[in-house]
This record gives sequence, structure tokens and C-alpha cells, in this order.
Amino acid sequence: MTQATIVIDRSAVVAPINRRIFGSFVEHLGRCVYDGIYEPGHPTANADGFRLDVVDLVKELGSTTIRYPGGNFVSGYKWEDGVGPRADRPVRRDLAWHSLESNQVGLEEFARWCALTDSELMMAVNLGTRGIDAALDLLEYANQPDGTALSEQRIRNGAVEPYDIRMWCLGNEMDGPWQIGHMSADDYGKIAARTASAMKTADKGLELVVCGSSGSAMPTFGEWERVVLEHSYEYVDYVSCHAYYQERKGDLASYLASSLEMTYFIETVKATADHVKYKLRSEKTIQLSFDEWNIWYLDEHQASEEVNEEWRHAPRQLEDVYSVADAVVLGNLLITLLQNHDRVGSASLAQLVNVIAPIMTEPGGASWRQTTFFPFSVTSRLARGVVLKPRIDAGTYDTALYGAAPLVDAVATFDAETGASAVFLVNRSQTESIEVSIDVSGLDATLLTEAVTLHDADAYARNTLADQNRVGLKPLDGVLLTEGVLTVILPPVSWSALALN
Repeated sequence: MTQATIVIDRSAVVAPINRRIFGSFVEHLGRCVYDGIYEPGHPTANADGFRLDVVDLVKELGSTTIRYPGGNFVSGYKWEDGVGPRADRPVRRDLAWHSLESNQVGLEEFARWCALTDSELMMAVNLGTRGIDAALDLLEYANQPDGTALSEQRIRNGAVEPYDIRMWCLGNEMDGPWQIGHMSADDYGKIAARTASAMKTADKGLELVVCGSSGSAMPTFGEWERVVLEHSYEYVDYVSCHAYYQERKGDLASYLASSLEMTYFIETVKATADHVKYKLRSEKTIQLSFDEWNIWYLDEHQASEEVNEEWRHAPRQLEDVYSVADAVVLGNLLITLLQNHDRVGSASLAQLVNVIAPIMTEPGGASWRQTTFFPFSVTSRLARGVVLKPRIDAGTYDTALYGAAPLVDAVATFDAETGASAVFLVNRSQTESIEVSIDVSGLDATLLTEAVTLHDADAYARNTLADQNRVGLKPLDGVLLTEGVLTVILPPVSWSALALN
């Protein structure tokens, strides 16, 4: 059997865990909001129309900060349409996804939904068709306690207490030709800087996210970040990163190593941001916000006709059904985000319900967990304290896209207050189980409290409406903890988690 060794050193601290690393994303797209989190006629719906079965799954998932309301949607959005009496709200065309928006869910309702799910609201402002005035108005409406025109309007609408939104995105993917109002790096950098400066003048404690390029494959990648940050560096706190992955042309070997591309992405943006820091002689270090990341079979959706010339309310769009292999890759991407948590301060799994999501629903019917639900929920639940970067000695395998890739990847966490620790691992081999010896003696761990794995003989097994529980977590059998060494056998194409105390 192939073997690997891992050493976990309590002093190898990456960063204290910021719960925002387990964020998610709700966009007015497809059935994410309507027929997803919101369905007034559903048997579980509350007085606001929110499905409480979905609320329970969101809590189980462990998502924290929720980015809202887009995404591409925000670049044509008028926030005023989504406040006040619902009967008075206009129906608008959403040009981003070629659909109709009823505005029955807006800031007021979504803030209440966040309270239901114990989530922090992360708001995006429209810098596609709007600008500084609209952003400042939204900020005043949301955060001013009272005494101004817009804060008093919020109070009349039923929200006596301000929403106190701390984290704000300055537009979305503004380098993308698909984006309404897309612009050059120079133009965006200027409007982002002016908007950020004005928002910080209103509230210097805000945390602002400036748009990075829309992905590492974009021709703008790297240069966009440099130009934008040279304009906005002193006014913002994060630069956004968006990354989606999918298996292409049956190349499962490369797909399982997707986290290597994410590592390249992170290193490039870090280097670019630090270049600007030193060029400007700034004392501040910009963090990364991976406020869109997931598995997305974009090629297939672009080839389909699900986005067409009809103007429809909440059409079925981007409803990927995920496999075991997809879940293993997603678990590995989350490992990578944690390994780089010193600079990746926030992340949002895109999206939360129905649209490339870990949670699926049917109108009037069931809700269920996709395969990708499991590595996210377990990691969010077990990861506490600080992130530790292990030393990994494992063999490699060949990939068409990345050359030699390690067979095993891992990250660990440790909570000094409780003594609890956790190890998260993937086996990328398609055929071989791997025996891993993990030196945890530095953690003073004496008890294994949990050992689970996501694995199936069929790497393409999925949970569907017809078979909602086909795939789930299984006990990871045969794990031994002896004199500070964990011995575990990882099945092929698997993600696993171990908890100790």
C-alpha cells in the first residue's frame, strides 16, 4: 500500500481562524432566492415566506458571512426596489440573467433571514449602472441608527435597529465583458477609490472589498489588480478573488489537483498586492476575499439553452448536481483556503441554494444535501482556534494540467482553550488507498473523537431528487492513535476529517 507521513507542529500557525472563511453567497439568480430560501406557500414557510427546512440546513452547513445580492445581478440593481411595502415594489428586468425580478425579497427581508440563520450580512453595491450616491444612500439606510431621512424611512418600514453591515463589496467582476457597465481597470479603480473614500468618510470602521479580476484565466488577471489597487489601496481592506473549477474532457486526474491552481491564484494576487504596498510605501497589508469559489460546470451551462430570450421569474438556472469527485475537490479547495488563511481572510461558497449549491429544494417539496454539503459542514464545525500547516511527505502522480501533483493534501486546526484539534485530508489517487501516519504528539492528543470520510466506489455517485441520500459521510474505520501517532487509511478519491482531544 502507498504510504505518506504528516507531521503537525503546534508552532506552525498560519493564522487564527476567522469564521468569515466559511461564508457563502445568495444572489438573485435562478431559484436561489425564489423557490430556494423563499417560498411563501411551502408547508415550512414562516410569516416572511422563508422555508424553515432550508434555514435548518443552512445552520447545519455552518455558513457564516453571506454575500448579497450579487454577483452579476448587483450591477443593474436598484436597492430601493427591495424596501418598503411589498405590494408597492416594482417588477424589473434583470439583464444579468435575463429574468424578471419581483423584489419581494430585498434588504429588509434578507436581513431578517440572516438573523434566522445566525449569519453576517455582507452587502454589495452597484458600481455598474450606479455609483457613489446610491452606495452612500444604501449605507445610510442600512447603518444609520436614526435622525436622518433614510434611517427614518427604514424605521417606518419596520426596522427600528440598524443592520450595522460591516463588510461591503464595491461592485462585482467589473473587468468582465458580461458585466453590465463593465470598464477598464483605470476607470474602475477610480470609481472604486472614490466610492470607498466616501463610504469610509461616513463610517471609517467599514471593511471594503475592491474587485479583483474575474478569474485567473482572464487576460486582465494580475495587471487589473495592480492598476485597481494603485488607485484604491489606502481606502480598501480586501481584494476579491473568484475561482470556479470543473472536470473537463474526462481528465479526473487534473481535476482532483485543482487546488494547485487555486494556490497559484492566491500567490499571484498576494504578490501583486504586496508590490503595490511597497510601491506606495504603505503600512497596510491587503487581505484576499475569495467571495466566489465553487465547482461550476460552466461549459455545459453555456452550451445549454437555460438562459434564453424569455423573461421569466426564477427560472431553473445553473442547477449542477454534484458527484463524490466534486465534493472531494471542494473539500480540497477549502483545505487550500485554510492553508492560506493568513492572507485569505474571507471566502464565500457560491452559491447557497439550488444555484451551483450545496443545498437543493423542490417547490412545495423536499430539501436535501448535495455531496458538496458534507466537507463544508464538517470543516466549519470542527475547525476552531488556529490553522496549522502540516509537513506532508507523500508521493506524486502525473496530471496533464499541473505536472506532478501530491497524492495527499491536508491541513490541521488546534484550539488551545479546549484542547480540541482536527485534521482534514484528501487522497487524490483514483485507484489506491493510502496509509497515512500523522504525528500529532505536539497537540497532546489522547482521544480520537470523530473519524469520517466522503468516498464511494463510484466517484460519480450523486444525490438527486429521486435519491436524496445516495451519498453521505461514512465512518473512517481502522484509525489508530498510538503514542502520539495517528494511522489512517484513506480510500481513493476521498475527503476525510479526524477530530481529537
